Amino acid sequence: MHFAPNSESHGLKFNPFKSCTVPRPIGWLSSVSRTGVANLAPYSQWQNLTFDPPMVMFAANQYPDGRRKDTVINAEETGWFAWNMATYALREAVNASARAVAAEIDEFDLAGVTKISCIDAPCPRVAESPIHFECRYLSTQRFAGNSPEGTVDVVFARVERIHIRDEVIGADGKIDIKRIRPIARLGYYDYTVVDEVFEMRIPAANELELAGLEGMPRKV
Repeated sequence: MHFAPNSESHGLKFNPFKSCTVPRPIGWLSSVSRTGVANLAPYSQWQNLTFDPPMVMFAANQYPDGRRKDTVINAEETGWFAWNMATYALREAVNASARAVAAEIDEFDLAGVTKISCIDAPCPRVAESPIHFECRYLSTQRFAGNSPEGTVDVVFARVERIHIRDEVIGADGKIDIKRIRPIARLGYYDYTVVDEVFEMRIPAANELELAGLEGMPRKV
């Protein structure tokens, strides 16, 4: 099958678009409002941009009534947000924090997770999560959609501090992903979990090529 998504119906029970670019890492983002209300919400349109310096982005669609997401507003107004790794053990908390509630509601309480302070950012982190990024807000790129909920804010940030729980670092110096079991978003209402890891290296790659793949900043 094929179809033009802007002008033709796909003819399926569910829209297949979001189930094609998978799996997508979860941006479980915490922030705080100017008035001090903590916010916690998951975003499946989240990704690294580069590693030197480390930069990230997330895309937040509007609500159907045209309101922008609290995470976007908080990041713009305070200049910070934090990323918390979403794991299989925390899946129910991640899902609970996805509820659309009023801005004065603290989703940490809804999710039943514990706040822990950041070092640089003014917002809290999820204590139960094994890895966190403290992210300094850079800019927002706004794209109009065909509907209010199709309109999206793409937020860019620089990672200023990384927290990794010691026990999830293996003897080989790598993060033990199989132990952490991060979850990722598929399409529809589906998720997946990382249970298996395998390595592939580009044949005959030189040191400079490998440095880029491993994310090691090159000394110049």
